Amino acid sequence: MISEQMQDVHILIVDDDERIRSLLQKFLSRNGFCVTAARDAAHVRKLLTGLEFDLIVMDVMMPGEDGLTLTRDLRRQLKTPIILLTAKGETNERIMGLEAGADDYLSKPFEPKELILRINAILRRMPVEQTLVKSPKTMQLGDVHYDLTRGELWSGTNLVHLTDTESALMRIFSAASHTPISRAKLVEDLGRDTGQAQERAVDVQITRLRRKIEADPKSPRFLQTVRGAGYMLAPE
Repeated sequence: MISEQMQDVHILIVDDDERIRSLLQKFLSRNGFCVTAARDAAHVRKLLTGLEFDLIVMDVMMPGEDGLTLTRDLRRQLKTPIILLTAKGETNERIMGLEAGADDYLSKPFEPKELILRINAILRRMPVEQTLVKSPKTMQLGDVHYDLTRGELWSGTNLVHLTDTESALMRIFSAASHTPISRAKLVEDLGRDTGQAQERAVDVQITRLRRKIEADPKSPRFLQTVRGAGYMLAPE
């Protein structure tokens, strides 16, 4: 059984490999964590402007700004625990990670269950006030906001009704905000049969969801269409 405390823990996964991001996201979500994914350092910084995380799991070997550099920079302003992932397992690499400010270090390939154990070990070491006093895990979308922990869309103090499909889409988009998701990938993540008919059905659901998010659904600001790439949720 998934505990309420685990459901309140928000983890950020950072990896440039979409397959690994997806696998870790699904595994951690199945184990009760609220999970958001980022593809690179720039994406991480954009997410951190509007969200707070309880723990970051980050790959070291990323194009551009690598995980060590990003960890070192984040440590100047964040106390959020960081677990670094890398294909390199040499002692000097682990030392460099810890010197950069990481709380733990896990070499690839690894067993997902080991990652869970390390996450839980770090969370147990966190100060009581840090684990009990949580900032709201919300995503602002103009006049409405989305509660990531509860999967609820709110307009002021009014709860906005979402259908099961709309709720599923919001979970998918919020976990990969500022990242375009193709119609085919949305169909797959929704657990539907593949095909153009299902992709057109997704278009219909997107249109309906925009009516609940956007001030002007015909000129969407937050649930955007990315030409040739699909749809993207771009919260404030």
